[in-house]
Amino acid sequence: MRREAMTLGLVTVALVMAAAGSGSVSRGGDQVVEVAGPGPADTAPSPTVLALPPAFPSTTTTPPHRHVVATVRGESIDVFPTPSADQAPSWTLPNPRASGADQVFLVNEERGPWLDVMVPVRPNGSTGWIRTADVTLASHDFSIVVELGAHRLTVYEGDSVWDVEPVGVGVANTPTPGGHFYTVELFASQKAAYGPYAYGLSGYSEVFYDFGGGDGQFGIHGTSDPSGIGSDVSNGCIRMTNEAITKLAETLPIGVPVEIRA
Repeated sequence: MRREAMTLGLVTVALVMAAAGSGSVSRGGDQVVEVAGPGPADTAPSPTVLALPPAFPSTTTTPPHRHVVATVRGESIDVFPTPSADQAPSWTLPNPRASGADQVFLVNEERGPWLDVMVPVRPNGSTGWIRTADVTLASHDFSIVVELGAHRLTVYEGDSVWDVEPVGVGVANTPTPGGHFYTVELFASQKAAYGPYAYGLSGYSEVFYDFGGGDGQFGIHGTSDPSGIGSDVSNGCIRMTNEAITKLAETLPIGVPVEIRA
């Protein structure tokens, strides 16, 4: 299922780039970690973040392979440790995100007026409970599996393989984190080193806590140097060819689960 055009609202965000000699995609306090190699100091225009909603309206019964995504309605949202408001929230997250993208959660379970969700904070793998009344629900059936050792990214639509692509991943001392994540935002890049698009993921580097002005968020993006595809090459981000990342950006909704395996 392919969306022919992305005509929804675009939000402009300023990226804080690393000094001359390296490049990094960052979003103020939230950063997509990557160093792309030698290059001039950044003078490119600010990129735009593409705030794409999930593709399908949600139903009360979730079919196999259907993933439910919750988009926050208000200016912030409380995330609780259990499905009860009779306690202090574990986190209060802003909406929109620092990038200007909508704050979204991937839903693990629907329980009455509560949703068990993945939370895009440290530590990786954090979960919590939000009120269903605070969000708008939608769903889709895409998922991504990244195999680090094989340097391979596979996109599934339901249980069918939709695309398979070679990727570059983190080097030994700055590895790509393993685990379960989801896409939280999509940038239209104007920096050649990162290709035409970059997805921010819900996870963070286990090495970088402060990187280029950001907090170590990692992602999936294109590259101006495809020679690194198929090898350990990055500071933790997942690199794809520009053709491959464009294919994903033109089709996938936000809120796609990403499983990263050894």
